[in-house]
Amino acid sequence: MPDELKPKSPRSQRLPKQRWQIYPQNPELAQKLAMVTDMSPLINQLLINRGFDSPETAQLFLHPESLNLPEPLDEFPDLAISVELLQNAINSQEKIAICGDYDADGMTSTALLLRSLRTFGADVDYAIPSRMHEGYGINKRIIEDFHDEGVKLILTVDNGISAFEPIARAKELGLKTIITDHHDIPQQLPPADAILNPKLLPSTSVYRGVAGVGVAYILAMSLAQQLGRTEEISDTMLELFALGTIADLAPLVGVNRTWVKRGLRLLPKSKLAGIQALIQMAGVQALGSKGDGEMGSKG
Repeated sequence: MPDELKPKSPRSQRLPKQRWQIYPQNPELAQKLAMVTDMSPLINQLLINRGFDSPETAQLFLHPESLNLPEPLDEFPDLAISVELLQNAINSQEKIAICGDYDADGMTSTALLLRSLRTFGADVDYAIPSRMHEGYGINKRIIEDFHDEGVKLILTVDNGISAFEPIARAKELGLKTIITDHHDIPQQLPPADAILNPKLLPSTSVYRGVAGVGVAYILAMSLAQQLGRTEEISDTMLELFALGTIADLAPLVGVNRTWVKRGLRLLPKSKLAGIQALIQMAGVQALGSKGDGEMGSKG
């Protein structure tokens, strides 16, 4: 007898069946959207309840690749100077140091910029502060260690927006600093040479919801574009972007949804040893032969 036809135990019979209640409901609008999206009214009601209540917004959510993205250089006021600082440091072989964070967003941000800068010939290293012993983010000890090591340009990733005193210390020591972060803006910004933070952008910007790895990705790709070397890093950077964005629970709307969708297609065939190990440990090593969609559901 098939398992599904076998009598259930008394305990399992007492368990209530799962019930779904879709509330609120707007059947007229759901039916109208269904004519455009070619999906069931139920799915369209779910879209409406999540704020995608017009044919345009629903289609963008379902097909994020159609999103028209403005140039990041036009959105982030300090992006051009950040690219210039990095390009000058690479050309003069000045030592660059990245200060990251221990979580998935911070680690993928660090890896993303470290790999891209090394690809472009930069002399670059990194440090991850211990949250157990030093707390979160860059600190004076790290600044002074970087200075002793001959670092000339410091990059923060997924931290730094609230680090006024450490960045002020870097300035005293004659070090240039670029802050890339996505956390809330403090009352007093640190005296960095450049600050990249989506929270400084208008609330309507498609880049507003990017995580730390999103800011790192934008910086790396803008530098690559300036150097004419985007093809060398684009796939790897998208893989790290997708991993960090999902792990940090960033909202999967706007540019996040567009780039994560592209990154998920690349992850099953990633050549990065760390991602290969994650895929193997998660038990999804066969995904490359099954299709791209399963990576999102099993990852």
